[in-house]
Order: sequence, then structure tokens, then C-alpha cells
Amino acid sequence: MKPARLMILAVAVVAAGLAGMLAMNLSGAKAPELVETVIQREPTVKVLVSSENLPVGSRLNDKTVEWLEWPKGGLAEGFITNDSRPDAVTELVGSVVRLPIFKGEPLRAEKIADSSSRIMSSLLPSGKRAVATEISVATGAGGFVLPNDRVDIIMVRDAKDGNGLVTENVLNNVRVLAIDQQIQEAPDGSKSVVGTTATLELTPDQAKVIAVAQQMAERLTLALRSVADAQEADTTSADYLLHGGGKAEIQVIKSGSIVKSTTTQQTK
Repeated sequence: MKPARLMILAVAVVAAGLAGMLAMNLSGAKAPELVETVIQREPTVKVLVSSENLPVGSRLNDKTVEWLEWPKGGLAEGFITNDSRPDAVTELVGSVVRLPIFKGEPLRAEKIADSSSRIMSSLLPSGKRAVATEISVATGAGGFVLPNDRVDIIMVRDAKDGNGLVTENVLNNVRVLAIDQQIQEAPDGSKSVVGTTATLELTPDQAKVIAVAQQMAERLTLALRSVADAQEADTTSADYLLHGGGKAEIQVIKSGSIVKSTTTQQTK
């Protein structure tokens, strides 16, 4: 580029700069200031979590739990923190898992039981009893009743007058604790457990009811309930079996068909 053109370009640039400064001075405006944004990290605390998926009945050890940084504002009541229980990993070794715990889930006291507890007794909530009853593929929903499912217990017996069979619900919406001695789904991922014994979670009165029903019944059938019914009451039972009297709704079945459905007074 020729020297003359360079000089003209330089003069133009200087003139533009002087014009800009003059305009700012006349308007009184200040040059914009740069604002620095400071990002502060939320304080954290170490929370004891599961380092793997833990099924019901498994026992804790130093490989299955770990400390994880957790936002302090996200702490919930019941979390085990390093501040409150620094020796928690050692203290909980051998504890039994009462409810499924998933990887990364904080441990809570209500989901684990003391290491000195036997597995089945540790699975029982306070005030409940574990009672076993015989089942088969025919009486156990074809083998599709799994631990933690909810079932109705239906008693089938001969009518007193010898005219057909009588069916009645003796327990409703009770939880299955185990099938045989299996307290979780099969390790191979299969979705059915064919066993000969179902262990049920019952109240003391319900335990007495099923003991009487087992003596009276031709057979007891487990009717599988929908998972949507889990919140319904599970403490109702055929109380007349305890006291020798009361009303019960029964159905009389003859030749495979219901021929009568009545509410009757029961006596010993």
C-alpha cells in the first residue's frame, strides 16, 4: 500500500477515536464496568449410602456401604452422617436389610435391623407375627406369588349340611414374607417361585384365625392382590373363628357354580 494511503487511513482512525471520546464527554456517560460473577458451592456433608443394590435379607459390610458427599440443604431426617455417627460403617457390619435398598440410596434405620437379629424376625414390624401355611401351584396363584406380594386367604370347606362347598375370605390383603425359605425374588431373575409353604405377616389375632382355618378347611387358597391395593387395610380377618360366633359372608359352590351367597351366624 502506498505511504500516502497509509497516512490517510491512520488519520481517519485517530479522528474516529477522538470523535467517540468527545461524544462520551458531552453526554456524561461512563464506560461500562465488567461485573464478576462469583459462584459459591453449597456446603456438603458425608452421608452413608449403599454402594450396590441390596435385596431383602442381605447383610451389610464395609463393601456394601460408603460415604458420599451430600448437599447440606438436601439432608432428610434419618440420614446417617459422618458428623453424627463417624463409626457407622463399623457399627452396621452384619446388619440385616429389612426393605430393598438401591445403589446410592442413603441408609435409614427403618430399612435395616440389628446384626444380632435373625433374618426372619428382623423382617417383621413390631406387633406382627410370621405364620406359615401350605400352598401348591394350584392354591398359590400358579406360582406367581412372590415375597412382598399381597394376598387374600380363601378357605374352602364342606358345607355343614353336606350340600356342596363353602368358600369365605378369612384374611385380606396380608403380606407374603417368604415362599419356602426364599425371602426375595429368585437370584436368576425369574418371576415365579413355586414352593410348598408361604410365610405370611399377620397380627396376633390373624395368626389365631389362620390356625383355626387350617383345621377347618379342605384347602386354603392364596388369591394374589394388585400392587395398587398395598395401602388398603391388612388387619381384617374372620374374627368369628376366634370367638365361636359372629357373622360371615359365605358362598356355596355346587358343580362348579355359586348357588348361594349369604351372611350367616357362625358357632362352634
